[in-house]
Amino acid sequence: MVRPGGRSALVQAAVHAAVRELTSEMGRDALTVPLIAQRAGVTPSTVYRRWGDLRELLSDVAVERLRPDTAPRDHGCLAADLTAWAEQFLDEMASPTGRTYIRDALLGDPDGGNAGRCSAYAAEHVGVVLARAGERGEGAGVPDVETVLDRVVAPLMYRILFRPEGLEPAYARRLVAELLGTSDGRSSGTSDG
Repeated sequence: MVRPGGRSALVQAAVHAAVRELTSEMGRDALTVPLIAQRAGVTPSTVYRRWGDLRELLSDVAVERLRPDTAPRDHGCLAADLTAWAEQFLDEMASPTGRTYIRDALLGDPDGGNAGRCSAYAAEHVGVVLARAGERGEGAGVPDVETVLDRVVAPLMYRILFRPEGLEPAYARRLVAELLGTSDGRSSGTSDG
């Protein structure tokens, strides 16, 4: 979805803020389009015209909340950078809030556009990590973005959505270590995002 400008952007910002505020005040189950519209200072018909229904609105808000705020940190080498990124991704997405956002993003999006946007966020961050490694001269051992998505992000997302019990940072470290051919996933030397 292209970000709108002008009044449309103001409406989107107000409605998104209203959803976040009301969710924290009343809980997600209490949300209604009229309540959100009132808080945002718009009419319910504005919300329905723009988003269709509450599920699509929650999906749009979730996708924006899943957008990373900052670029991945530079830890000095590919293994450290990718491990730290994977651990942070797991921590954020496996949290109760992250899992709710993931479900909302997918449930209110029958055509798959939001899933594509979320995937693009991950691909962009992975691309930053891989580009840094290339700039440092680590080229021979640097996988491409799609390989990282397939071998690190996809298994993490599967476990987050379908088998979250006992999901630990060690799993993310192991996936990165297997991808890079390192011995144990602890060679990165860091776990802070």
